[in-house]
Amino acid sequence: MINFRKLCLSFKRAFEGLKIAILEEQTFRIQVMTGILILFLMIYFPLTILERAILILTVILVLSLELINSQIERILDFLQPNHDPKIKKIKDLSASAVLLASLGSIVIGLLILLPYLLK
Repeated sequence: MINFRKLCLSFKRAFEGLKIAILEEQTFRIQVMTGILILFLMIYFPLTILERAILILTVILVLSLELINSQIERILDFLQPNHDPKIKKIKDLSASAVLLASLGSIVIGLLILLPYLLK
């Protein structure tokens, strides 16, 4: 049986996490604004359902990876508040995952939206 009270509490905590990310993470805010721009373009242009789904997935992928990157950075800062070259490498690797997803999303966005923008 589903415990709706626990389920609601889980959703509340998840939304609190989004609130923290929006208030405290500049790159997350930038990516959210980019996602909103993509949403407006999806509404404005007559995209196919597949094109819309791909764009939504790419936006969600980038936002999700940014949240994971922020988690990793915060855990590492907590565990090792002083500069450590090994910690820096881990943070850089985590950030590079977001970078790759962002670059891939830009390419996908251009492939889908550029023909509409050029009309």
